[in-house]
Amino acid sequence: MLLHDTALVYGRYLRQSLRSRFALLFGVLMPLLYLLFFGPLLTDLPLGERGSSWQVLVPGLLLQLGLFGASFAGFAIILEKGQGVVERMRVTPVSRLALLLGRVLRDATVFVFQAVLLVLAAVAMGLRAPLPGVLIGFAFVALLSLSLASLSYALAMKLSTPQSFGPAINALTMPSMLLSGLMLPMTLGPAWLDVLSHLMPFRHLVDAVRDAYVGSYATAHMLYGVLVAVGFTALSVTVGTRVFRTAGG
Repeated sequence: MLLHDTALVYGRYLRQSLRSRFALLFGVLMPLLYLLFFGPLLTDLPLGERGSSWQVLVPGLLLQLGLFGASFAGFAIILEKGQGVVERMRVTPVSRLALLLGRVLRDATVFVFQAVLLVLAAVAMGLRAPLPGVLIGFAFVALLSLSLASLSYALAMKLSTPQSFGPAINALTMPSMLLSGLMLPMTLGPAWLDVLSHLMPFRHLVDAVRDAYVGSYATAHMLYGVLVAVGFTALSVTVGTRVFRTAGG
């Protein structure tokens, strides 16, 4: 029943996304602009990392896509609460876990699709990375999307207006982006900032994907990245499910 219910919810929201093709493509616009206008500035600069500047920048942009896109996914719940959709789902026999999983799996599908478009654009601009490394990057985008979308929906269930949701998400995502080294390696900064960034879980994901993009898979960065991504996803889905159950989502 859980798989059946999840497939129903997933299909419903995926069809909504496919009908809004402009929004589907617009979501990748910001990372694409960074790629087009910021990426060339890094060419031939000593970034302190193995590989080319594209192998440093593109992994960060992939995770930036998941970070910002999934974090704001909860806006949809706030709109649905205002339209009475959540209340109507509340009285159905569909599993509360399926209500969450269907949504976050749709989000992961959308952001991985956008990540594919971003990588194709990066290849056209000069990115060269091994196929296994690229696929590993997509897997990290999917896990990050699952975890952050779960937390975003949980927060949205607790809030009643977009005016309160937006500032809360911005207050969390901006420090996460700045301290995770998405744009540039944190090793370029002072030692205290590099140490502080290790407290940010997304830093480990960025380091892991950058290793994958230069063909290094059996590294400490990869191990920490996998552990953090899987653990964070499990924790986030658990929190999201609990909120959906108690809030009647």
